[in-house]
Amino acid sequence: MAAVAEGARTKGGLVIGIRPNGSKEGASPDLSATIVTNMGEARNAIIVWSADAVISIGGSWGTLSEVALAMRRGDVPVVALGGWRVVQADGETVPGIRYVDTPADAVAAAISAAQEAPKTTA
Repeated sequence: MAAVAEGARTKGGLVIGIRPNGSKEGASPDLSATIVTNMGEARNAIIVWSADAVISIGGSWGTLSEVALAMRRGDVPVVALGGWRVVQADGETVPGIRYVDTPADAVAAAISAAQEAPKTTA
């Protein structure tokens, strides 16, 4: 998360951090704004429902929960860079997740897919 925040900030991006705990302590100095939720892992739902696209990096359990929530949402593109490969019982890759090899490919795939995705209103 720190590397993503730094990279986005250095390119002029707006970087929002959604914290699982009740304080800003320990948040990246590269964040433009910090949202404190005090919701623990439930904040993953906030992240997914606020996203135009989800890029998962690595393989922590929280990352897997964000992938699952995004797939359940159904209208947000999911791009995976390393980490989890989600497969069905028969070993076939679950459709709908775009697997990429580089950060640049992840961003390009997310932007492209988000622009193509039908827009919904809640």
